[in-house]
Amino acid sequence: MGITVIQIGVLYMLYIFGSIIQQLLHIPIPGSMIGMLLLFLLLMTGMVKEEWISRGANMLLSHLTLLFIPATVGIIDYVELFLGKGIWSIFVVIVSTMIVMLFAGFIGQWAQTREQKRMHEVKGA
Repeated sequence: MGITVIQIGVLYMLYIFGSIIQQLLHIPIPGSMIGMLLLFLLLMTGMVKEEWISRGANMLLSHLTLLFIPATVGIIDYVELFLGKGIWSIFVVIVSTMIVMLFAGFIGQWAQTREQKRMHEVKGA
């Protein structure tokens, strides 16, 4: 459990670092996205190994739905926004969710195919 906490701490530090970069440079991208890009670059360059953060990341992913509760409750403050355009909001949410699911599926299949080819090449060599 201690290693998982450390891994979550590393991920949180990347979030903090991304937020600091966003504030210092006044970039119109959320600090959390900058932190994710930093994590991606660190993973791609090999400076951070997947094993170093996998348990913490998987634990966070397993509890991801709990992280949406504050955002959902926050919508209550903006009920008047949804009264006039509620049906359009629902439509946009459904369509955008379908698009995200399609892209995630395609990227997942592409990554799996790429990994299988790589493993096949390693076994064949």
